[in-house]
Amino acid sequence: MSSDKVKNGNDDSDDSCGDESASYTTNSTTSRSKSPSASSTRSKRRGRRSTKSSKPKNRAAYKYDTHVKENHGANIFGVAFNTLLGKEEPQVFATAGSNRVTVYECPRQGGMQLLHCYADPDPDEVFYTCAWSYDLKSSAPLLAAAGYRGVIRVIDVEQNEAVGNYIGHGQAINELKFHPHKLQLLLSGSKDHAIRLWNIQTHVCIAILGGVEGHRDEVLSIDFNMRGDRIVSSGMDHSLKLWCLNTQEFQHKIELSNTFSQEKSTLPFPTVTKHFPDFSTRDIHRNYVDCVQWFGNFVLSKSCENAIVCWKPGQLHQSFEQVKPSDSSCTIIAEFEYDECEIWFVRFGFNPWQKVIALGNQQGNVYVWELDPSDPEGAHMTTLQNLRSVSTVRQIAFSRDASVLVYVCDDATVWRWNRRQATAL
Repeated sequence: MSSDKVKNGNDDSDDSCGDESASYTTNSTTSRSKSPSASSTRSKRRGRRSTKSSKPKNRAAYKYDTHVKENHGANIFGVAFNTLLGKEEPQVFATAGSNRVTVYECPRQGGMQLLHCYADPDPDEVFYTCAWSYDLKSSAPLLAAAGYRGVIRVIDVEQNEAVGNYIGHGQAINELKFHPHKLQLLLSGSKDHAIRLWNIQTHVCIAILGGVEGHRDEVLSIDFNMRGDRIVSSGMDHSLKLWCLNTQEFQHKIELSNTFSQEKSTLPFPTVTKHFPDFSTRDIHRNYVDCVQWFGNFVLSKSCENAIVCWKPGQLHQSFEQVKPSDSSCTIIAEFEYDECEIWFVRFGFNPWQKVIALGNQQGNVYVWELDPSDPEGAHMTTLQNLRSVSTVRQIAFSRDASVLVYVCDDATVWRWNRRQATAL
């Protein structure tokens, strides 16, 4: 990770001022559907124009509630809601910045309440990312965090202590994701060009994805699909790669990892290495691809080009199984355009259950797209603005029902916005 990502010049103390004067600008944008060939993708997107409708302006989807400033004064790079909690349980999220992971509750009546703060024993650590799971035996919430030092900490939130430490990556870790169903499986993407799959229950590394045809530079973003049998990754090499986990070899290794005991075995766990992705393309973006997430069988990805792109491997009518690994062709379904976000490591939030996307920019503004299931090429976009939100927005997270939107900034601030309607999306 380059040093400019971790620099900060703000050493102010906590400031939990609740500025209620929030301004909103709204408009509607219609993303464009196109299915260019690999050669035409670049030429067409150089001169693209934003297509805006003449619909009357509406109020923004979310209303400002409150914000706080963490007293370390450094950049906050990551934020994640614990979407594993039930509807009647509190809405809890965590932030990752400096050498701290901080856990908050969003009370139903508004505001933010500090619950826990874990400080890494290494003062030089800078956390970039965090992800939620729970202990399969005790059901206690677990929070994984990693960053600059390349060490994954798995933290028991209630005890406020690390219960797992995983060292394997040679350099910084840029993103963590847990499997959507097998919550003992943790995925990590690193500056060392590799992706690793871990079992945090038995503390083993199941697989390493990378090598011969893997990423040629930092892996910046990773994601499981909803079934948990595919991974998508993106990186500084401008590429997006898909990896299948539903092979017999992978399934055997995952099952073996659940029962493996290093104390009872004389040999280390037989980690599998996968050198060849099942699909790879560099035809979607022309710069660092710093955020990627699955959207059903489609993929959402962004670079430093002021657009989130929705696309799929192969042709529109092809299933993933019909696309050959040697075929790098892809179909662009839609684009969601925005302004003033031309730096890297700025990540969008996506709520797959409620079909809403949000991304912040360098000016502290947030763009929210509400997807229309009846019109996959269209989306209603609104912009959230607050006079005190002037720093780069690094990441956004939604609560499970999308009733709360939280984002974190370079000036160590954490912002809460609430859905305007009485009910969530």
